[in-house]
This record gives sequence, structure tokens and C-alpha cells, in this order.
Amino acid sequence: MAIGEGDRAPDFQMLDESGKIWRLSELQGRRVILFFYPIDDTPGCTIEVCDFRDAHQELADEGYIVLGVSPQSAASKQAFIKKYSLNFPLLIDEGAEVAKAYGVFKEKGAFKGVPVIIDRSTFIIDGDGLIERAMLGVKAPGHVDSLKALV
Repeated sequence: MAIGEGDRAPDFQMLDESGKIWRLSELQGRRVILFFYPIDDTPGCTIEVCDFRDAHQELADEGYIVLGVSPQSAASKQAFIKKYSLNFPLLIDEGAEVAKAYGVFKEKGAFKGVPVIIDRSTFIIDGDGLIERAMLGVKAPGHVDSLKALV
């Protein structure tokens, strides 16, 4: 079951594409946009991450840290970041453990042989670690614009 607004965000520890460890508990006092996407460098995921890239400065000016999460490897994320000049970290959710904690693990089939196990979802987490917004099962086109209207 997904967590909802007002719930405490599950803490996590994940590596980003460069090997840096990210822990939600170490971001206390900061506002976080944590978005889960299914697969690096696929059509819908590319739309979504590029929209976050384009909105990154605006979101940062509002005080948000943007973190993208999917289960693919560091090499996959490095290539994705380089190909699209992404300007925020992509975290590696090995075994989809964090997706499970947030309730967005869903076995949805496969895309070109890669299992699709993440329901595209975004969580806005306040500085106290509480979920301000839980946007579950979102569609990539227009998602970031909808999100910006909320922050």
C-alpha cells in the first residue's frame, strides 16, 4: 500500500549515479521532491526527467531538492544523465526496496525485455520528513507542470 499525505516518509539510503550515498534523514530541514520512474532512457521516462531538468532551477528556487529513483544501475544512470544533460541526481533503488517502502512497486510487465516494476509516482516531502503530497500513478506528459502548480 502506498503511503499518503501526512504520513512520515520512509527513510532511505541509496547511491546516486556517481556513488554518493543519499539518506532522507540527512536532508532534515530540506524539502524534497522524490520521484519514482520505471526505466532509464525510455520514452515516458525521458519526457519526465527532461521536464524535471527544465524545471530544476524553478524548483530549487522554491527550496526543493529533486531526486529521481529507479532500479537500474549506476552505468545506466550515468548514460541517461549524459545523454539528456540532467541536472539532478538519479538514485539507484537496488531490488526496488525503496519503491516497496513507498508503495509504488508494481509488476507491470516488460519494456523491451526489461521488467517494469515501478508505478510512476512523486512524493513531496517537507522539512520534517512528512509527505505533503503523494501523486501516484502519474502520466509523464504534463506531470511536472501539475507539480509546479502545487509547490
